Amino acid sequence: MMKLNSISGITCYVEDLRRTSEFYQALGFRPGKEAPGRLTCYVNWFWVAFVEHGHDPGEELSTRPQLPGNGAGLFTHIKVDDVGEAYRSVLAAGMKPDGEPEKSPSGNREFILRDPDGYTLVFFGKR
Repeated sequence: MMKLNSISGITCYVEDLRRTSEFYQALGFRPGKEAPGRLTCYVNWFWVAFVEHGHDPGEELSTRPQLPGNGAGLFTHIKVDDVGEAYRSVLAAGMKPDGEPEKSPSGNREFILRDPDGYTLVFFGKR
């Protein structure tokens, strides 16, 4: 069996790259490499590559994943030092979380925020 080392990043398809870039930079993601229709953002070493629909070579509408919504079933968990402070920062930036921070079944405090394309971000703090 192969040995897995780590998960380095994910790729997300988006409708409006500028809007996505502004959203993630407002959250504190560090922008990285840019190319037409593509942007990579980082949190420490973890990267998220955003690809605007229609800018992926070889992408055809017939081969584009047909999901009920972008990121359906995918939850990106982002650890923060203070969940309450993160929640207030998100509100101050004009973003609308799904609800106030609450205790999850794991015992962590967390809240959910959906990005402009429907991807689910879970901000949590260790208990």
